[in-house]
Amino acid sequence: MQLLSIFRHSFAVGSLAIAAIASSQTVSYEIPDELDIETALGFALEHNFDILRAKQRIEEQNGLVIEVRAQALPDLSVQGQYTEIDEGLSDPDNFGPAVTTQWSLAVQARQTLYAGGGVRAALNVQDLIEQSALLELEAVVNDTLLSTRVGYYSALLARARIGVQEENVNLLEELLESAKDRFEVGIDSRFEVLRAEVSLANARPALIQAQNDYRIAIEELRELLGFFSIEGGDQRKAPVLHGELEYSPVNYDLDSSLSSARAKRPELQRLAKVAEAREEGVIIAKSGYRPEVALVGFYQFNKASASSSFDDSLEGWTAGLQVSVPIFDGRRTRGQVVQAKSQLEQSKLEVQQFTLAVEVDVRRALSDLQAAAELAEASIQVVGQAEEALNLADVRYEAGDASQLDVLQARVSLTEARLNQAEAFYRYNVSAAQVRRSIGLPDVVIVQ
Repeated sequence: MQLLSIFRHSFAVGSLAIAAIASSQTVSYEIPDELDIETALGFALEHNFDILRAKQRIEEQNGLVIEVRAQALPDLSVQGQYTEIDEGLSDPDNFGPAVTTQWSLAVQARQTLYAGGGVRAALNVQDLIEQSALLELEAVVNDTLLSTRVGYYSALLARARIGVQEENVNLLEELLESAKDRFEVGIDSRFEVLRAEVSLANARPALIQAQNDYRIAIEELRELLGFFSIEGGDQRKAPVLHGELEYSPVNYDLDSSLSSARAKRPELQRLAKVAEAREEGVIIAKSGYRPEVALVGFYQFNKASASSSFDDSLEGWTAGLQVSVPIFDGRRTRGQVVQAKSQLEQSKLEVQQFTLAVEVDVRRALSDLQAAAELAEASIQVVGQAEEALNLADVRYEAGDASQLDVLQARVSLTEARLNQAEAFYRYNVSAAQVRRSIGLPDVVIVQ
């Protein structure tokens, strides 16, 4: 049945999007000198390729909607024929030569009156698909903005690592100068100078690696944004990122988070719409058991029996009903009904399975957020202690009560603590964004 094949095709075309269709042409933009998180998210919302594809897929769906709705509209067509017949096959009448030409022309109109409920069900399917389209687009937008936010945080983390390593190198350079001064006045030995030089040399690769990580993070962010560089422009140009990885505690209640996820997750809502559409699919399949009634009308021009001239043609109209009653189709309809019912049950199971997955996702996200908060709070305390330890080591070293090794160990501990703090802040910000995504809340850039 045509309606059933259209119904199945509507789910084979993939995910849909009811939104303004964005141009798919590649556009180049000058990389900005400065970039903040709001600007990055806004640019991704307009130019990210996943979002653009979700918007473009509506064109295919629009064609399917038109095709289905055509079942409820009249079908108007023109039919005609013209035939030349050899005189040897023509039978002359009593008053003239043999007739060697046959022709006819007709305008036909056909309107389906009843199709076993299949047309109405197919229209309902399209309404449900249009509703699910916005939910699909919303899910794509949420995923894309989360990835963009994480990418921006990754770039901030890479930049923070550069700052920590630069500060570490600067302090080790100062320590080396101090060791040289103390060696010149006979306070320290040459060994202390060599140890300071080795420590400084060992710190430089970490700085180089941090700088490379930042360059890569910028490129990965550019890919998420859909940001093409202008051909012939400065290919090494990188924007200055605004913002810092900060720790701003937020709290989410488990029960309210689970309720929010069940009610607001667009993926779950879309699956519910698909299940409703599958119910209509069962009606479409069962319509094959029922008769089809159509109103048919013709206005015809037929050749007169004794003349081939259009002026002598016969013309007039006919109208009537066409009724098609299925008697036996080799159990084809039965097979289609079985398939439709199975697809409906699969959709219901998919809704249940994804509901469970959503609940697990929420619990995991909240657990990660709790762990990230604990790590962030602990890192703040550790950094404070490491800074105090380094200050004491510097004072004792200047007073001659501590060795250079004590200062180096304190310096290493502070560097490690600051790197751990940057990692903890990054993890917390990412976890907070993932919680919002898991409970169905849009990114704050959309809310604003």
